[in-house]
Amino acid sequence: MAEEEPKPAKKVKKATLPEKPPEPRGPLPTAAEVRAAKKAELVAWSDKYELSKEGKVDELRKRLLAFLAKEEAKAAREAKKEAEPEEPKEPEKAEKEKPAKEPTLRKKPKKKEKEEEEAEKRVHEARAKPKLDDRLRKLLALRSAKNAVRPKFRRQEWFRYRMFGDEWRKPQGGQSKLRRHFGYRWNLPSIGYRGPRAVRGLHPSGFQEILVHNERQLEGLDATKQAVRIAHGVGTRKRELIEKACDDKGLRILNRMVTE
Repeated sequence: MAEEEPKPAKKVKKATLPEKPPEPRGPLPTAAEVRAAKKAELVAWSDKYELSKEGKVDELRKRLLAFLAKEEAKAAREAKKEAEPEEPKEPEKAEKEKPAKEPTLRKKPKKKEKEEEEAEKRVHEARAKPKLDDRLRKLLALRSAKNAVRPKFRRQEWFRYRMFGDEWRKPQGGQSKLRRHFGYRWNLPSIGYRGPRAVRGLHPSGFQEILVHNERQLEGLDATKQAVRIAHGVGTRKRELIEKACDDKGLRILNRMVTE
């Protein structure tokens, strides 16, 4: 057998050394240069400033940035010491003797002054109140207390069917537990929930409400017991006439037109 030819030896790849980085601009590189530099430049700068050359690119960059921050703070302290402020000179006597200027008050515009004067001239007129005896006052207080405690009556099984509204309907079923007043059902409307008869239908202030459609209906009204409620269908022109007539007669209007 023929002798086998020896295999050629593998070529050893020469390690490519990193190019020599350029020297940093100026005495210290800027933060922008450090962030944009490659690893070779970062290693060179670390060697120049006697910093650790171990670690990845991010670690080298952080180390150099911290070094630059310390150097900048040191330089700022030295500059501050050199530029110390001079001692303030004593003010001259003439300046001391000058009196302080009095603060000038801003003048209010004429419109605001007029509005303030008109507001001062306006006198608050309290609403007219009825003349009531002690008995009626107590009954009105009792009625308001009953109104606050009175429950809201709803029809039977209002919660079960969507078609049922909140209006009360008397239960009519022969087997209705609500009609037969079973204990676990809510109460039905009864006479005990009504207010006192003497004050029934009166306004909360104690006035008797009189519905008015024109000026002629104001004749014969008692301003101490009766108050006017203008009807909904009355127009603005006629409403103004009714309000003016009520003011002349001292009658209180419960639904006065808002003009402001």
